[in-house]
Amino acid sequence: MEGVISNFRQARHHTYSNQMIIIADSLKNKLDAEKLVGKKVTWNTGKKDIVGEIRSAHGNRGALRVLFETGMPGQSIGQKVKIE
Repeated sequence: MEGVISNFRQARHHTYSNQMIIIADSLKNKLDAEKLVGKKVTWNTGKKDIVGEIRSAHGNRGALRVLFETGMPGQSIGQKVKIE
């Protein structure tokens, strides 16, 4: 399954650089998204892969909150990821 990185996870005064919000095309609601908790997500930088894990659903429309192993660059927003 594939998804697109939407944005960093943010609070009012803080941006979490290693947590991203991902939108997958095949997910329609929160229940579909919660079934994927614990799966691995991979983003290919061209030189190496950055791996993360789906931690929870985000919102009611099926977005995912993913915790990556390192901080993600801003260039990753809008890029495709693989959900395994």
